Amino acid sequence: MNKFYTQFNDILKNQPAYRVKQIKQAIFVELIDNWDKAMTLPKDLRIELAKKLPLEIKAQIFESKDEDAAKALITLSDGLKVETVLMKHNRRNTVCVSSQVGCPLGCKFCATGAMGFKRNLETWEIVSQVLFFARILKAQGDRVDNIVFMGMGEPFLNYDNVMEAIRIINDPHGLSIGIRHFSISTIGIIEGIEKFADEKMQVNLAISLHAPDDRTRIGIIPCGKKYTIHKILEAVDNYIAKTNRKVMFEYLLIKDVNDSDEFALKLAKLMKKPLYFVNLITYNKTGAYQPPSTDKIKHFKDILEKNRVFTTLRYRFGADIEAACGQLAAKNK
Repeated sequence: MNKFYTQFNDILKNQPAYRVKQIKQAIFVELIDNWDKAMTLPKDLRIELAKKLPLEIKAQIFESKDEDAAKALITLSDGLKVETVLMKHNRRNTVCVSSQVGCPLGCKFCATGAMGFKRNLETWEIVSQVLFFARILKAQGDRVDNIVFMGMGEPFLNYDNVMEAIRIINDPHGLSIGIRHFSISTIGIIEGIEKFADEKMQVNLAISLHAPDDRTRIGIIPCGKKYTIHKILEAVDNYIAKTNRKVMFEYLLIKDVNDSDEFALKLAKLMKKPLYFVNLITYNKTGAYQPPSTDKIKHFKDILEKNRVFTTLRYRFGADIEAACGQLAAKNK
């Protein structure tokens, strides 16, 4: 499945151990994009690596006018395209990573869902998204601070590759991004939540809830028929019992769909647990739906807070570069 690492191991199996360290240093610390720049390696090895393990990441980059976000449309080796987004906020650099080309879940508000599903991303294809922006930031004297699996696809439907990518990015001999600086967002794949609870990883878990009742949720998230709110909350409670970690519930506010006072009160009732908190998200328009007004969003947040639900509001990044996941890839498929 992970061609890069199979070839990587084949090339290095007859090399001394220090060569592995040198190569990791070149890829993840020096952040080279061409093996010719790895001057610590002998020329014949550089030639072999260039032939079998090219470091080039083919991508178009789109930067927002206010420079708070940049989106990369990456072309994979088979010609398929995937997106990754860099978000800058409070002097922190967060990379939003995709885990699949397209998505099989078909959420009505999501541009990725309209693409359909092509395939899972391999581990190296996930890691490369972070490397792409890490190289750019290094040239600016900066670095990647946080990783969120909130891009194209459902991470828990590509579970093994996502976990391996996290381990590589977290590796102290790799990009060395602290494990608590990773977040995984799932639509509520019960099997994935249960498996993740046993990983003993201090990675943050987020649940894409987006409605406080099954009827409304199924209208925008078809897989809600299988993964009901009751089942999701039961799995989350078991996860918390095992890990004692907070869980974020993402709630995308959509005008005239889930933004009424009634929905806010229903959501507040669901969220009254010590390690639950809500992250309200302002909708980036991708189709027939519209975002609520700023006043409506504030009012919704006020209701939650008056009912003692810890609530944050996600800053909206890159509307002018179509930073909502799947928008560019859908246009360029």
